[in-house]
Amino acid sequence: MLVGYSSSSEEESESSAVAATDRNKSFSRKCQEEDDANNGSPARKKHKIEEQVPKTRLPLPGCLLAMFPDEVGSQTEDSSLHGGRLRSFKHERGNWATYVYLPYHPEEEFRELLEELLSLAGDHGVVLTPQEEFHLSLSKTVVLRHHWIQTFTQSLKAGLVHCKRFVCSAGRLRVYCNAERTRTFLGMEVCTGHAQLLDLSQVLDRTMTEFHLDTFYKDPSFHVSLAWCVGDLTGQMKECIQEMQRLIDDHEEGPFLLRLDCVELRCRTGNKTFRFPLEP
Repeated sequence: MLVGYSSSSEEESESSAVAATDRNKSFSRKCQEEDDANNGSPARKKHKIEEQVPKTRLPLPGCLLAMFPDEVGSQTEDSSLHGGRLRSFKHERGNWATYVYLPYHPEEEFRELLEELLSLAGDHGVVLTPQEEFHLSLSKTVVLRHHWIQTFTQSLKAGLVHCKRFVCSAGRLRVYCNAERTRTFLGMEVCTGHAQLLDLSQVLDRTMTEFHLDTFYKDPSFHVSLAWCVGDLTGQMKECIQEMQRLIDDHEEGPFLLRLDCVELRCRTGNKTFRFPLEP
């Protein structure tokens, strides 16, 4: 009886041990599955990520594209939209092309003479385009940051506060070409009022220096640009410049003089124009 009891107890012990082992294995598998679900095994995690990442990129909403027009897509400037003219410097957001000048308001007599000059140049194979606006530059064209505009114009105003009005005239034709050799100009050079113009340009140079911008030429040829063409055609222009000058000198009422009443300086920066009246 003792033996039978002992055998039965061993069998129950073995059976209990096997059951406990099975429970432990089941519990371990369950824990491992829970750990995999919580922490993510490499295989399961990769599968989960692949399900979450879309296969195709969704397009940006139109409202966002409109907010940043210069930054979406590549834009190439078409020179044909500007008569073949090219920028002297790359356009960037926040950069404003800026220059200071004296305006010239042409009379009918000047326009008639200009048509004759352009016709004569055309006879020599040079096709010139008249300027849309006529002016006498007192500074180089510089790049001004948008947030500098207010302080820049305030500096100009302070420097010009004691500058007086005067009259200057131009009557000699000259050919000019820009530094990049991409445009040629027909201009009429100043013959009276040079000293006053030089004083003004030196006042403007102080503001340019203050903002670390290029100052005007050391020995400037003050002039009013009349017309232009694309490319460096200085050689062709000089072949007919004397004949064109005779049109100026032999004008029906005597040599023609282009007259500027210098009563107001202007500063063009981007699409804004600031005016600075000179003292009477």
